[in-house]
Amino acid sequence: MRVTRLGWGVKQSFRAYVEGSGGSVATDGGAARADDGTFVFQATPDSDLTLDGGALSGTGRFAGKIAFQAHGGLLSVTLTDPWVEPAGDGWVLSIAETATRRTAIAKLGALEGGALPAVTTLDGMMILGDHYPPGTQLDPVSLS
Repeated sequence: MRVTRLGWGVKQSFRAYVEGSGGSVATDGGAARADDGTFVFQATPDSDLTLDGGALSGTGRFAGKIAFQAHGGLLSVTLTDPWVEPAGDGWVLSIAETATRRTAIAKLGALEGGALPAVTTLDGMMILGDHYPPGTQLDPVSLS
């Protein structure tokens, strides 16, 4: 099955903190907010990620941006164009930092109940404001 959609909430407690402190969460560029507060990204035409019997192959390229802002801009996190891609002996979720540079922010585990468990990488910790050490559980990534 070709994967055409990625769902991810980043981290529920992070979303709650940003919004609870009077901050904002905005989507742009094709990303949308689902009713449960998570985010949905559509695959780009060059995405070739497939899911067959629980096994992934290819690279999932998705379009959109999430911007978290709080504390008058002191907290500012933007996650752009997530990809699900192979890395070493596993899979990662990466984001675009520039037009030519991607950064893996989460390591993905084996498919469980239709979702991929996700934990922060060292770069993910830095991008998310230095609050979630490497290995911190994030919201799972769903593919459909």
